[in-house]
Amino acid sequence: MEFFLGVDGGQSGTTAIIGNELGRILGRGEGGPCNHASEAEGRAKLERAVGESVGAACQQAGLEYATVSFRSACFGMSGGPDDKESILAGLLRTNRLVVTHDAATALAGATGAGQGIVLIAGTGSIAYGRNAAGRTARAGGWGHIFGDEAGAFDIARQATRAALRMEEGWGPQTALRHSLLAVTGARNANQALHCFYSPEWPRSRVATLATLVGAAAEEGDAVALQILDRAAQELAFLAAAVRGQLWTAGELVEVAYVGGVFQEPRLLERFRLLTEFEEGNRCHAPNHGPAEGALLEAYRSEGLNPEVP
Repeated sequence: MEFFLGVDGGQSGTTAIIGNELGRILGRGEGGPCNHASEAEGRAKLERAVGESVGAACQQAGLEYATVSFRSACFGMSGGPDDKESILAGLLRTNRLVVTHDAATALAGATGAGQGIVLIAGTGSIAYGRNAAGRTARAGGWGHIFGDEAGAFDIARQATRAALRMEEGWGPQTALRHSLLAVTGARNANQALHCFYSPEWPRSRVATLATLVGAAAEEGDAVALQILDRAAQELAFLAAAVRGQLWTAGELVEVAYVGGVFQEPRLLERFRLLTEFEEGNRCHAPNHGPAEGALLEAYRSEGLNPEVP
């Protein structure tokens, strides 16, 4: 039996899947985040996340992580592959190692032939597309300082800004202030803000507060509704930017959405409405997740195209 490995390495966690040459899934494992590896702490985090996720997948598959050899392994990495490939090469045995960015593997799993556009909105955000000629394009994905519009961290940031504006008297009333204080235990919004600069509140944890916006929106909070509507519009803009680079007007394009942000019904509904307003776009949930997409890319690198459940 031959073994193939697909790994989705993200800002919030790492997922590994092992399959055989027939496309049967043998094992799955989870690990911590591994999006940056340029410094010593980041490298240790990457090694730990890969060890945890691939090790757990091997255990479920009845394999020994220390001795198993893969015919092909594909890693889709948040933050890009440049600072990770040499590290990953030393962590496992494989005849072929493919290291790419997580948007490419997300697209590989999301659409039927790995063609079309995928919108990823998890902690951060990016749009990525590939057409039938193999040309690719992206929009967004600039990181939390310069971009990641409509990702969970950005939504939580907009909620915090709204709470601060309300508190300082230059923004409308919003239930988001009370929600943020309740979660952080802070006395006021300014103190909550300072919590988010502390080690106890890393970016991944702040991003979880995006759910507070969805809850407030369900209760009719006008500010929360505005945050979600703006987020949906920004994600639709990213999809339109990629479409404009790769397809002509009216061409049929699959647009798939991936990530926890799309679990918010209002945001998803508005995103689909705005995306399908463009003639030819067909918006749908992903066929497979990013880790399955990485596994499919591992198969394709060896000229195989098995059916993955």
